[in-house]
Amino acid sequence: MNNKIFNSQLLNTDLATLLLRLIFGGLFIHYGYMKIASYDQILPMFGDLIGIGSKLSFNLVIFAEFGCGILIVLGLFTRLSVIPVFITMLVAFFIAHSKDPFDVKALAFVFMLLSLVVFILGSGKFSADRLIFGRQKRR
Repeated sequence: MNNKIFNSQLLNTDLATLLLRLIFGGLFIHYGYMKIASYDQILPMFGDLIGIGSKLSFNLVIFAEFGCGILIVLGLFTRLSVIPVFITMLVAFFIAHSKDPFDVKALAFVFMLLSLVVFILGSGKFSADRLIFGRQKRR
Protein backbone atom coordinates (compact mmCIF):
# COMPACT_ATOMS: atom_id res chain seq x y z
CA MET A 1 0.00 0.00 0.00
CA ASN A 2 1.47 3.33 -1.09
CA ASN A 3 0.48 5.78 1.62
CA LYS A 4 1.71 9.31 0.90
CA ILE A 5 1.26 10.46 4.50
CA PHE A 6 3.90 8.08 5.81
CA ASN A 7 6.11 8.34 2.74
CA SER A 8 9.27 10.41 3.22
CA GLN A 9 9.12 11.89 -0.28
CA LEU A 10 7.93 15.43 -0.85
CA LEU A 11 4.23 15.93 -1.50
CA ASN A 12 4.42 19.31 -3.23
CA THR A 13 7.17 21.76 -2.34
CA ASP A 14 5.75 24.53 -4.55
CA LEU A 15 2.35 24.35 -2.87
CA ALA A 16 4.00 24.35 0.57
CA THR A 17 6.11 27.36 -0.46
CA LEU A 18 2.97 29.19 -1.63
CA LEU A 19 1.16 28.49 1.65
CA LEU A 20 4.17 29.60 3.68
CA ARG A 21 4.46 32.82 1.66
CA LEU A 22 0.73 33.57 1.98
CA ILE A 23 0.63 32.97 5.74
CA PHE A 24 3.98 34.62 6.52
CA GLY A 25 3.45 37.63 4.25
CA GLY A 26 -0.20 37.95 5.26
CA LEU A 27 0.70 38.19 8.92
CA PHE A 28 3.22 40.92 8.17
CA ILE A 29 0.69 42.83 6.09
CA HIS A 30 -1.67 42.64 9.06
CA TYR A 31 0.94 43.85 11.59
CA GLY A 32 2.16 46.57 9.23
CA TYR A 33 -1.36 47.79 8.53
CA MET A 34 -2.07 47.99 12.27
CA LYS A 35 0.99 50.24 12.62
CA ILE A 36 -0.13 52.42 9.70
CA ALA A 37 -3.67 52.73 11.10
CA SER A 38 -2.34 53.69 14.56
CA TYR A 39 0.68 55.65 13.32
CA ASP A 40 0.11 58.78 15.46
CA GLN A 41 -0.51 56.74 18.61
CA ILE A 42 2.45 54.34 18.21
CA LEU A 43 5.12 56.78 16.96
CA PRO A 44 5.56 58.65 20.29
CA MET A 45 6.13 55.32 22.08
CA PHE A 46 8.49 53.90 19.43
CA GLY A 47 12.10 54.06 20.59
CA ASP A 48 15.25 54.89 18.68
CA LEU A 49 16.70 51.41 19.00
CA ILE A 50 19.46 51.56 16.40
CA GLY A 51 20.42 55.23 16.51
CA ILE A 52 18.72 56.52 13.35
CA GLY A 53 15.78 58.27 14.99
CA SER A 54 12.50 56.84 16.15
CA LYS A 55 10.44 58.14 13.20
CA LEU A 56 12.80 56.69 10.58
CA SER A 57 13.02 53.43 12.54
CA PHE A 58 9.23 53.20 12.74
CA ASN A 59 8.84 53.97 9.03
CA LEU A 60 11.37 51.26 8.18
CA VAL A 61 9.45 48.76 10.30
CA ILE A 62 6.26 49.67 8.45
CA PHE A 63 8.06 49.28 5.11
CA ALA A 64 9.42 45.89 6.15
CA GLU A 65 6.16 44.59 7.53
CA PHE A 66 3.56 46.08 5.19
CA GLY A 67 5.47 46.75 1.97
CA CYS A 68 7.64 43.65 2.00
CA GLY A 69 4.73 41.58 3.29
CA ILE A 70 2.80 42.45 0.12
CA LEU A 71 5.77 41.52 -2.06
CA ILE A 72 6.20 38.21 -0.21
CA VAL A 73 2.51 37.33 -0.66
CA LEU A 74 2.78 38.10 -4.37
CA GLY A 75 6.05 36.21 -4.64
CA LEU A 76 7.68 39.27 -6.18
CA PHE A 77 11.39 39.75 -5.41
CA THR A 78 10.78 37.32 -2.55
CA ARG A 79 14.36 36.77 -1.43
CA LEU A 80 15.12 40.50 -1.47
CA SER A 81 11.82 41.29 0.26
CA VAL A 82 12.43 38.91 3.14
CA ILE A 83 15.75 40.58 4.08
CA PRO A 84 14.15 43.71 5.65
CA VAL A 85 11.71 41.45 7.50
CA PHE A 86 14.62 39.39 8.84
CA ILE A 87 16.49 42.52 9.95
CA THR A 88 13.35 43.89 11.63
CA MET A 89 12.83 40.65 13.55
CA LEU A 90 16.53 40.53 14.43
CA VAL A 91 16.29 44.00 15.97
CA ALA A 92 12.99 43.15 17.68
CA PHE A 93 14.39 39.96 19.23
CA PHE A 94 17.91 41.02 20.17
CA ILE A 95 17.49 44.75 20.87
CA ALA A 96 13.88 45.83 21.45
CA HIS A 97 12.98 42.82 23.58
CA SER A 98 16.46 41.91 24.79
CA LYS A 99 15.50 42.08 28.47
CA ASP A 100 12.09 40.47 28.06
CA PRO A 101 11.45 36.81 28.86
CA PHE A 102 11.49 34.45 25.89
CA ASP A 103 7.69 34.11 25.94
CA VAL A 104 7.37 37.82 25.10
CA LYS A 105 9.85 37.73 22.22
CA ALA A 106 9.07 34.22 20.92
CA LEU A 107 6.99 35.52 17.98
CA ALA A 108 9.88 37.70 16.77
CA PHE A 109 12.15 34.63 17.05
CA VAL A 110 9.77 32.44 15.04
CA PHE A 111 9.38 35.13 12.36
CA MET A 112 13.16 35.56 12.22
CA LEU A 113 13.63 31.82 11.62
CA LEU A 114 10.79 31.66 9.10
CA SER A 115 12.45 34.52 7.22
CA LEU A 116 15.44 32.25 6.71
CA VAL A 117 13.19 29.44 5.46
CA VAL A 118 11.44 31.76 2.98
CA PHE A 119 14.83 33.05 1.82
CA ILE A 120 16.11 29.51 1.22
CA LEU A 121 12.92 28.36 -0.54
CA GLY A 122 12.50 31.47 -2.64
CA SER A 123 9.18 32.28 -4.27
CA GLY A 124 8.37 28.89 -5.76
CA LYS A 125 6.39 27.93 -8.84
CA PHE A 126 3.23 29.88 -7.93
CA SER A 127 4.68 33.39 -7.83
CA ALA A 128 5.06 36.66 -9.69
CA ASP A 129 8.80 35.98 -9.85
CA ARG A 130 8.10 32.85 -11.89
CA LEU A 131 5.78 34.75 -14.24
CA ILE A 132 8.23 37.60 -14.76
CA PHE A 133 11.56 35.83 -14.76
CA GLY A 134 10.44 32.45 -16.08
CA ARG A 135 11.48 29.01 -15.05
CA GLN A 136 14.85 28.78 -13.41
CA LYS A 137 16.82 25.60 -13.99
CA ARG A 138 17.54 23.58 -10.85
CA ARG A 139 21.03 22.29 -10.29
